[in-house]
Amino acid sequence: MTIRVLIADDQELVRTGLSMILSAQPDIEIVGEASDGNEAITLARRLRPDVCLFDIRMPDLDGIEATRILAGPGVDDPMAVVIITTFDLDAYVFEALRAGARGFLLKDAGAALLAQAVRAAAGGDALIAPNVTVRLLEAFSGSQPAAPLPQPIEPLTEREEQVLAEVARGLSNTEIASALYITLSTVKSHVASLMTKLGARNRVEIAIWAHQTGRMRGGR
Repeated sequence: MTIRVLIADDQELVRTGLSMILSAQPDIEIVGEASDGNEAITLARRLRPDVCLFDIRMPDLDGIEATRILAGPGVDDPMAVVIITTFDLDAYVFEALRAGARGFLLKDAGAALLAQAVRAAAGGDALIAPNVTVRLLEAFSGSQPAAPLPQPIEPLTEREEQVLAEVARGLSNTEIASALYITLSTVKSHVASLMTKLGARNRVEIAIWAHQTGRMRGGR
């Protein structure tokens, strides 16, 4: 299956570089490029790409606001958005994920991690640059949620609590499988169950919930 990607960045050289890196992957196709947030929204709605790759700082409308419009709370059919930027600032990461982004990478992440983030987003997963993951999730633990946090529609099982803790630490499904000595398919099943019980759209929201409810305090 080919993953169709839309790239939005105000620098032509950056767009070209990202396009070349991703086009070299056998399962990724670049279907459009935009130079600002408004153009990105227009193309995204017309082309319906599998993944949108957005820079933060763009003219007219920035990447975070474009993400909120295409993937934010209340959007009926949210798109998969990965934010890629040169700015390693907690506030940017926080706002990007609040806006509905499924991933956050720095532009020096490298070709392999970039392709991995695109594939993760296309598959309904989320990937955040390892050097900001733990710091980011810990930041959520001290933040005040904008609205009362939802409670699980059903109690979490002991295994789901264990998977929840590992997701909140920023581990991937493969790493969780190794840490808990269970199969990858079992991890995916538990993550899917957590999303259903918590009303979360992706694993990032699961992790945020774990931190903001104090689940991680005093943990590992």
